[in-house]
Amino acid sequence: MSDLLRAPAEIKYAEELDWLESIDDNPKPYSWRLSPKMIRLFILGSERADGLDREISQKWFGDRAIVERAIVTLASDRGLLLIGDPGTGKSWLAELLAAAVCRNSTLVVQGTAGTTEDHIKYSWNVSMVIAKGQSRESMIPSPIMTAMEQGVIGRFEELTRSTSDVQDALISILSEKYISVPELDSDNIVFAKPGFSVIATANSRDRGVNDLSSALKRRFNFVRIPVVTNKKSEAEIVRFRTEELLRRHQIELDAPPTLLDVLLQSFADLRASAAAAGSDDEKLESALSTAEQIGVLEDAVLHSNFFGERTLTARTLASSLVGSLARREPEDLAILNKYLHGVVEPRSKEEGGSWPEFLEGGRDAIATLS
Repeated sequence: MSDLLRAPAEIKYAEELDWLESIDDNPKPYSWRLSPKMIRLFILGSERADGLDREISQKWFGDRAIVERAIVTLASDRGLLLIGDPGTGKSWLAELLAAAVCRNSTLVVQGTAGTTEDHIKYSWNVSMVIAKGQSRESMIPSPIMTAMEQGVIGRFEELTRSTSDVQDALISILSEKYISVPELDSDNIVFAKPGFSVIATANSRDRGVNDLSSALKRRFNFVRIPVVTNKKSEAEIVRFRTEELLRRHQIELDAPPTLLDVLLQSFADLRASAAAAGSDDEKLESALSTAEQIGVLEDAVLHSNFFGERTLTARTLASSLVGSLARREPEDLAILNKYLHGVVEPRSKEEGGSWPEFLEGGRDAIATLS
């Protein structure tokens, strides 16, 4: 695993999955590797009341009912659609679910404007077709077709970014559970094996890009992933990702908890400002999601490690925040400057602590970008 830039969940947590599978005596649907109870435990982590001989780490921070409904959906004949704002952990939850159910989370189609029907059905190896003609051997199955043949989970990221033609092709797969290959005279139907299902994700901010048809909506169970607004939960997510980052890069760096509080409070302030804004011009272009918060902290940690004194400072954190969130000039810079003068400056005078240095770092970063 050490030679992988980013190991999929089934490799990263292989030891945990092996152990849970070895002690799992609960009923399992189809060919699932873990039972629904163990999948929930794998994703949300163990508690003392579970009575396990070892601790299972929490990997996704969210409502227990969301995870349970997602698992139940995968055990049914319907597809699972995880929908929510950017940075709410939809893709990560989809990956964890696939890893726990079938130990393969990599059968993924990425939805874009350029995604075609071939990407979810099949294409052809042109050189083999020229040499031997069209056959099952010269066919290149899509990740979704491979999932059907193996009876495992296929994933479709950003479903609403793909065109209506592509979405329509998915309807027959979810409804009929087979794919016809009219180019072949025989062996021209690929049937799905028990255990096959599709986990799709959709960005709620993409509404109107390529809306799902009512027919496709009926084939999915919708599970909405809310934005994390609880400070404690968000702090756990950010801390979890930061520790993961430090381990992955083998960085030994001091990240004071007080600076995590500054980051959390800054995002809370900016979200409140965006909610009160009268127009889009008065809002940052950033969604101010938890994922973007993690990105700001990651940037600050790496900068401190490579160019700083191997300790995270409020100045570096403020510089990373401005650099990450100022995407439009001069609009975003003006909004951030207003925040520093209207909120951070009074707070730095009243509370002190890390806020004066954070204010100074933010001002310097804005001056550099202006």
